[in-house]
Amino acid sequence: MKFAMIGAGAMGLRYGILLQEAGNDVTFIDTWQPHIDKIREQGGVYVMRDHKDRHLTKIKLETPETFDGHPDMFIFFTKQMQLQDYLERCSHFFHKDQYAFTAMNGMGHIEKLQKYFSDDKIIGGTALIATVLPGPGEVDFMGKRGAGMMNMCPLNEKPDAMCQALFDQLQKAKMNPTLTDDFTGTLMTKVIFNSVINTICTMFELPMGEFGNFPGAYQMGRQLIDEAYDICARAGIKLVSSRDEEMAALDHNTRIDMPLHYPSMYQDMTKDRPTEVDYINGYIAELGRKYHYEASTHLFVTQAVHLAEFHRQNLAKQRALKQAQSAPQAQTA
Repeated sequence: MKFAMIGAGAMGLRYGILLQEAGNDVTFIDTWQPHIDKIREQGGVYVMRDHKDRHLTKIKLETPETFDGHPDMFIFFTKQMQLQDYLERCSHFFHKDQYAFTAMNGMGHIEKLQKYFSDDKIIGGTALIATVLPGPGEVDFMGKRGAGMMNMCPLNEKPDAMCQALFDQLQKAKMNPTLTDDFTGTLMTKVIFNSVINTICTMFELPMGEFGNFPGAYQMGRQLIDEAYDICARAGIKLVSSRDEEMAALDHNTRIDMPLHYPSMYQDMTKDRPTEVDYINGYIAELGRKYHYEASTHLFVTQAVHLAEFHRQNLAKQRALKQAQSAPQAQTA
């Protein structure tokens, strides 16, 4: 198959490189200039697995303005707040026969994709796969080959030949896909999962295992999960796992699967990038309001993450001010 990866960040690189290694024709499309420059300078991307075996992998890289191919499918892995800009810049090479797949975090992206692709050509998914982008031009796949899992479901909940072809290629790439039959329930289950792990680990700047081993982790997680599940029940959303199953998955994922991993929201905050908390906990709270349910814990957590961002921004301003004040002294010394 021919794929175009829209977004060559951590997850875009992982999916794209593994699909490329499985024998597919993959082109990466990105807009972050330092990343683009580094990849072109190196002649590819440096790939690691669990910080080891650093090696160069050649890839085809374009920008939205230079790409003129006609892939079978676009795979979207951008941040929620970046997606609209990507869609506008890429729209000139979208065609009616092409499909769009995405396993982005949060909610709000499907509605944006629907403005450019028909419902029968949109496939949504979720990924429990840890990947880190240490810097421009390099990526670190966390976990041994075949680690992690993912779910996928077409928007119309009617898998066709192209959906099956994508499933087959993801299997070949060792992504461990599961084809589900409930689109909204599949996506919301991952949003709820992230509403615990991503936000709490980000607020307190913890690796996932430290949270999982904290004696109060169950109580904290259960409060967030119960609110979210209550809201989904009011909204008529059938989630793909029960509350107890979700709690068990959280426990296993934090303590067993990825205890040393920092979630993507933490990675964004510590690199002074905006987080996606408004598209995760904020989305759950907004959905609650729609159905007359006050998700007070999710509202609190949303603002707590924004407070952590605000604090880091203030620290950065203070550092910049100190540097500016010390610069003249250094020159006259």
